[in-house]
Amino acid sequence: MGQPPRKKGQVTVELLLVLPVFMLMLFLIMELGNLAFQTILAHHSAYELARIGALVAGPKGGEDKNYCDKGNAEIKMREVLCQMFANCNNMSVTAECIWTGSDRQVQDTGRSHSNHDLEVTMFYPARLVFPGSSFILSDPPRQKRAKTLKVMMRMPVEKPFIQ
Repeated sequence: MGQPPRKKGQVTVELLLVLPVFMLMLFLIMELGNLAFQTILAHHSAYELARIGALVAGPKGGEDKNYCDKGNAEIKMREVLCQMFANCNNMSVTAECIWTGSDRQVQDTGRSHSNHDLEVTMFYPARLVFPGSSFILSDPPRQKRAKTLKVMMRMPVEKPFIQ
């Protein structure tokens, strides 16, 4: 019995059919790793901005302890954001003061002392770099090849204990 006739070019055709799917899967996995890195970077940056904002939003010594200055915190956070990132014009950071109740230990002394949290929201445009997968994962318009990440952090506002 003889061998069946060889089909010339069969391996090449199979490779041409499988290679684009394989490359798309490979690029998608690499893009997800890139996106995970940028997500960690955005979360850490938002944490640092919330920490700085919580320090700035609190009252100075001798001032009324029952307020939270979110405007001053937003200005300082914006300055720090531009020191962290060169493309800070594409990013936004906002703050909101949230009342979390009064301190019962201070209420027993006859003084009022309310507590606030500073909730920081940062929008971070994560740049997607790999072909094909960036078109699938990016936000409209797709030509920008970016995915906007929304990160929210909450930090208690620092207030002096003694007036």
